[in-house]
Amino acid sequence: MTWPVRIGIVFVVVLAALAPLFAQGMYRFGGRENTRISWEVRTAREIGNHSTDTPEWTNPVGFERDVFTFARVRYEAALGGRGRGGGGGWSTDAPDSDLNLSWRLQQITALRTDPNGRVLRVTDPDLADFPFIYIVEPGRLHFNPDEVVALRAYLNNGGFLMLDDFWGDAAWENVARVFKQVFPDRGFTELTLDHPLYRSVFTITEKGQVPAIGTAMRGYTAENHDGDTRTVHHRTIVDDKGRILVFAAHNTDNGDGWEREGQEPYYFENFSLKYAYPLGINLIVYQMTH
Repeated sequence: MTWPVRIGIVFVVVLAALAPLFAQGMYRFGGRENTRISWEVRTAREIGNHSTDTPEWTNPVGFERDVFTFARVRYEAALGGRGRGGGGGWSTDAPDSDLNLSWRLQQITALRTDPNGRVLRVTDPDLADFPFIYIVEPGRLHFNPDEVVALRAYLNNGGFLMLDDFWGDAAWENVARVFKQVFPDRGFTELTLDHPLYRSVFTITEKGQVPAIGTAMRGYTAENHDGDTRTVHHRTIVDDKGRILVFAAHNTDNGDGWEREGQEPYYFENFSLKYAYPLGINLIVYQMTH
């Protein structure tokens, strides 16, 4: 698999120094209503904003493809196609999460990013053009046999998948079952905080929980969560050489942290800046350099 991305990374590793940079323009966005999401969309820009208006940027002429692209996977969900708690399945937090994370990644590293993002299925012929793919709310994820084969080939050939925003034991059991179909001879293991992924840009010392913004603004604490949603897990599937194929962020909602950054100062400072952005940026940089 060849990736259309040439990388030069300039690390900015002191979180305190990044706060003013992140804060620039936090509340510059004006909202607009979300629109019905078509299954034919190919980019995040084609999806109406769900939270606040998103930043816009361009890349130098001639280098439009020489960028990192946040690629979101579109999938069929079991049990009526809705995520746990009535969420929106594959499109949850789109497009704001995709575009905000891409913009912040470009702000604090030398990595240029695609200003449009990408939405695709794992059976799309150009899947191999994207080294990082993202699946949200996989608690009701379902793959057909062709998708199982396509995803296995993608991951074995150098691809990386992040799973995010699924809560509780039942959702985890579904994810474990689906990925046992993808990798019958592999399983998930908990990633420990001494792994270099947690130091690729930011130094991450805890697996912080990012709640949905509504929960946070009602006075969230981890202890308020049910027993099976209280503890954050970062679990991975690795290949025979130890390369991470799949990273599963369980009992946390990083996508909301990216999506909702412009809505409430308290949420931005305590969840977006503290947990969601450091993890997302570390994952991308680590994957692109390993």
